Amino acid sequence: MDWDTEREIHELHARICKAIADPKRLLIINVLRDGPMTVNDIAESLELTQSNTSQHLAILRERNIVDTERDGPSVYYSLHSKKVLKAIDLLREFMADELSDSSKLQRAADQMATSRR
Repeated sequence: MDWDTEREIHELHARICKAIADPKRLLIINVLRDGPMTVNDIAESLELTQSNTSQHLAILRERNIVDTERDGPSVYYSLHSKKVLKAIDLLREFMADELSDSSKLQRAADQMATSRR
């Protein structure tokens, strides 16, 4: 693969990661796990304002993470691909492992400190 193509792939990767790096956007993605919802439904379920929810959805839509579908006056948002859920779930598993390791290290350090007294 040539350098320009590789750089473009890494830039796209970073843009997607930035889009899901916000806690509210992660909450939105998670609530859409159960299926399509309107902006108002999402905002209400997450206790966010409609305008703030719309701003976050615009970023997710721009990054092709969510799709829209109009049904009369309502616009429904859904996940473009369930693969984003797999990616987020994998990151959570990684975090859980890291927190578990961190807790083990903390307990070991506490035990060492106690035994030295």
